[in-house]
Amino acid sequence: MCGIVGYSGRAAAAPVIYGGLKRLEYRGYDSAGIATLDGGNISVAKKQGKVSSLESCAENLSGETGIGHTRWATHGKPSDTNAHPHAIGKFAVVHNGIIENYAELKARYFPDTDFLSRTDSEIIVRLLDKFYSGNLLHALKEVSSLLKGSYAVLVICADFKGFAVMKYKSPVIVGGGRGESFAASDAPALAGLCKKISILEDGDFALASASGVKIYDNNLNPAARQKIINRATAASLDLNGCAHYMQKEILESPSAAENTVKAFSRVQGKLKEVFADVARVIITGCGTAYNSGLVAKRYIESFARMPAEAEIAGEFRYKNPVITTGTAVIAISQSGETADTVEAAKLAKSLGAKVIAVTNAPYSALTLVSDVVVPVAAGHEICVAATKSYTGQIAALYLTAKLLASLNKKPAAQTMKNAKAEICAIVPLLTDTVAHTDMDALAQVCARADGVYFLGRDIDYAVALEGSLKLKEITYIQSEGYPAGELKHGTLALIDENKTAVVIITDENLAIKCENAVEQVLSRKGKVAVITNVTGCARRLKGKVPVIEIPPSPKELSPLLSAAAVQLLAYKTALILERNPDQPRNLAKSVTVE
Repeated sequence: MCGIVGYSGRAAAAPVIYGGLKRLEYRGYDSAGIATLDGGNISVAKKQGKVSSLESCAENLSGETGIGHTRWATHGKPSDTNAHPHAIGKFAVVHNGIIENYAELKARYFPDTDFLSRTDSEIIVRLLDKFYSGNLLHALKEVSSLLKGSYAVLVICADFKGFAVMKYKSPVIVGGGRGESFAASDAPALAGLCKKISILEDGDFALASASGVKIYDNNLNPAARQKIINRATAASLDLNGCAHYMQKEILESPSAAENTVKAFSRVQGKLKEVFADVARVIITGCGTAYNSGLVAKRYIESFARMPAEAEIAGEFRYKNPVITTGTAVIAISQSGETADTVEAAKLAKSLGAKVIAVTNAPYSALTLVSDVVVPVAAGHEICVAATKSYTGQIAALYLTAKLLASLNKKPAAQTMKNAKAEICAIVPLLTDTVAHTDMDALAQVCARADGVYFLGRDIDYAVALEGSLKLKEITYIQSEGYPAGELKHGTLALIDENKTAVVIITDENLAIKCENAVEQVLSRKGKVAVITNVTGCARRLKGKVPVIEIPPSPKELSPLLSAAAVQLLAYKTALILERNPDQPRNLAKSVTVE
């Protein structure tokens, strides 16, 4: 989940790398570092803390080649010593991933050596130093053959005027032009720097210098990788007058829904082909993506009347799933690089399933596995907590389910036209929700609570899970999401005067049952608030508990509104507790390791 950047060209490398690391800081912010190469001499600056702590150091690093790293700690606590780059002998490396057999390699090759750090990554640079005999590519191949786990590694060697790359299961892109070459974990790091990029494949190596990038496969044969347009722009990093990226991105949710509808038209025909012989659907993802998958399960079962399951990707991989040629697996990932989701998709594909990627990243590891990519056109998301990408996922999954339902119906084209119009009709309501929903008072209550429980039935339960996740992520308050009907089957034992329940009610047919849950919490002296767009429910509960009203909508599309409301609640609560909503502790945006 770390971010890596490499540069070789005619300009001073350190400022270029520093700028790239700032754009990648959502991938990790425990520590950061830069190494540069100048006339065969390697210089390193690294510090615990955010990338900004490197700014003064970067100004003192000379050289036109360099590599950089912003860290999310896996092995070894955040510290100056454990920060990357790691440098030994003629080498310095930065690494994104996990070396699972580092202890075994350390015992085998360096039994009497005191390592400088507590990281698994240091083994890479020590092995390179050990096996290097003048041929950098051969040393890279020798080392890669020993490593188990996942890695995207950038290397500078005192004998080579450029940097090298090796890749397995962790993302890395390369690009260049006009006397410069670049590498990075993700396209935003190279925003405005290079117009075209290539995605390296597992087992690839690359040598990058001012004269260009040369890519080699696992056997060190020259390899060609498709060059694609880098659509990331520096403007996407502008806060546009907002205090935080989370606030900005919640406000951009209406555009995410609208743009996703437009983008869906491009893949509608291909998706119809993939769905042609499907009789069963499995939806998989992690975190927010899994929560949106729970909504998709209800869509597919309701609209298409087809069996649908929602599985956490990390569990799906190890359960020996039942897959047939009539199975479609919908794999959801904001980044398209979530390790568990990518591996789940690969497993499903190997067993004969059709794989549909739902992702905000048009070019990623997940898209390479998939039969078709359903785009989430949310734009780049900087805040670690997903907001507008969840909105885009719901829109994409709604349209996907409607298309699946339309395959055996006529007129199918009219069905899809109606579905798109239904989402577009929600966009003004979503705009109103994110602009005018007042969560200040409830945020004060949540900030003082020992625990917050989000409750809902049916589709509202899926949103309750997402609301709880958001609150946990950015406020660190203990929180859980439960089906409202399960409250009396155990959860009620947790309720006392220091607990708060947030009940989501958007289905008029279930409103009375959910109001019973409100009464159960009140009778145990718990605090309750209700988020609803059911007029009768709001009328019955006003004066008894705080009621936050959101605009009326069809219940199937209510997650677009209720999710925005709970996102705002989490954001406002984080501000009260003086948490940084964009960079919550211990978390990173893109989970590229198990």
